[in-house]
Amino acid sequence: MKPIYSSAKEAVANIENGATLMVGGFGLVGIPEQLILALVEKGVKDLTIISNNCGVDEWGLGLLLKNKQIKKMIGSYVGENKEFERQVLSGEIEVELTPQGTLAERIRAGGAGIPAFFTPAGVGTTVAEGKEVREFDGKEYVLEKALHADFSLVKAEKADKFGNLIYNKTAQNFNPMMAAAGKVTIAEVEEVVETGDLDPATIHTPSIYVQGLLQSKAEKRIERLTTR
Repeated sequence: MKPIYSSAKEAVANIENGATLMVGGFGLVGIPEQLILALVEKGVKDLTIISNNCGVDEWGLGLLLKNKQIKKMIGSYVGENKEFERQVLSGEIEVELTPQGTLAERIRAGGAGIPAFFTPAGVGTTVAEGKEVREFDGKEYVLEKALHADFSLVKAEKADKFGNLIYNKTAQNFNPMMAAAGKVTIAEVEEVVETGDLDPATIHTPSIYVQGLLQSKAEKRIERLTTR
């Protein structure tokens, strides 16, 4: 049985200043909302965040940005967050932009125990600066190193008490691979069922990767509302 935290505050109690965190989600889909809010309340500083993007202004990881709690961001997309863009242009935050597929593979490699891999993405651009470039079958590839984190914060729809996770549709995005790549993985889930109640064929993340659970209802804000 895995610990089921009584509050988000308890769930993030061991996350200290300077920690490296992987945070699941794509835009606002599949983000661990309550765990992020608990980090905002705790006020931890100098965080390195590994995530596809940095939320939006006033929600998700954007709240940590607003509070100047993020020292470095490793991600693939800036565009939905004006504060993120401002901090990047003013030099207030260190940013490592990575092609989205490369970011996903770096995280997957970290969870799979693969130290590095070669990819054609980024060859001949600033992405390849300072990295080894090697030719295979007449084509150049750049060496990318795996990513790891002190903590992975992920969002799942359902878990059993043993820590097996099921994600809801596109909320799978970065969550499964991040769950495998963190030293400690905390899963924010909407429903916790008894061990044995989940069909083994439907489980996305096995319990071996999960160290703790937080049951909570998500607000699920809309990232961009378009009306006519």
